[in-house]
Amino acid sequence: MSKPTYYAPDGGLPSQTMLLTDRAIVKEAYTVIPRGVLRDIVTSNLPGWKKTRSWILAKPVSGFATTFAQYIVEVSPGGGSTAPEPERGVESVLFLLSGALTVVIEGSTHALTPGGYAYLPAGSEWSVANESDSAATFTWVRKAYEAVDGQPAPKAFAVQEQDVDPSPMPDTDGAWATTRFVDPSDLAHDMHVNIVTFEPGAVIPFAETHVMEHGIYILEGKAVYRLNDDWVEVQAGDFLWLRAFCPQACYAGGPGKFRYLLYKDVNRQIKLT
Repeated sequence: MSKPTYYAPDGGLPSQTMLLTDRAIVKEAYTVIPRGVLRDIVTSNLPGWKKTRSWILAKPVSGFATTFAQYIVEVSPGGGSTAPEPERGVESVLFLLSGALTVVIEGSTHALTPGGYAYLPAGSEWSVANESDSAATFTWVRKAYEAVDGQPAPKAFAVQEQDVDPSPMPDTDGAWATTRFVDPSDLAHDMHVNIVTFEPGAVIPFAETHVMEHGIYILEGKAVYRLNDDWVEVQAGDFLWLRAFCPQACYAGGPGKFRYLLYKDVNRQIKLT
């Protein structure tokens, strides 16, 4: 079994001899941010963090996707934050792409390596530190938690992807599988952040059209994605941002696995008032 890989951007700037042509797309139903645009010039510093920079991939936009924000965060040695989340009502998932990161959640210390996943409930006390001698890069998903009367809030946890068995999708012989970090039937959770894996040549065999918004960060491999009425080539390090009801499907291109980290909002009634 091949060892999983996790693409992390390294910034920099392209040379003056490069063509301007790239694969960035912004449409009414979807956005594609290719890895080639994650350069030094588009980074942001985050208040409360030291020796850290971020690429902000998604934020709530009226008329598009409104439920979440997603970043790529690079923490230099000695960097991090003792107060990373400025909003008490926001829950988070951190997924480590490269390096090593120490995450302390409610006094419990977790040492994450690539593939490390941490769920951080709204209102929890947590901190992040890079105690190594090289940069650590992670993707950070943030969402305003929607509480349900009588339903206890979810608990914090941290785990490595390598310790979670993927679940094959029905009738696919394992060609399409999902690594789920929380039980889909657990109504405490109002978002899922999973890893989806396709073997070379595997497909999503229909155009999914649903209410869930998506942030899709491609960890490994390449594919052709159907987004609304377009076919779009994507590869490791690209980010796909999909509004609700955007038709979507894909073919995995090979020669290796095609894998991505998928955000979706779930398990809540639609608010009408």
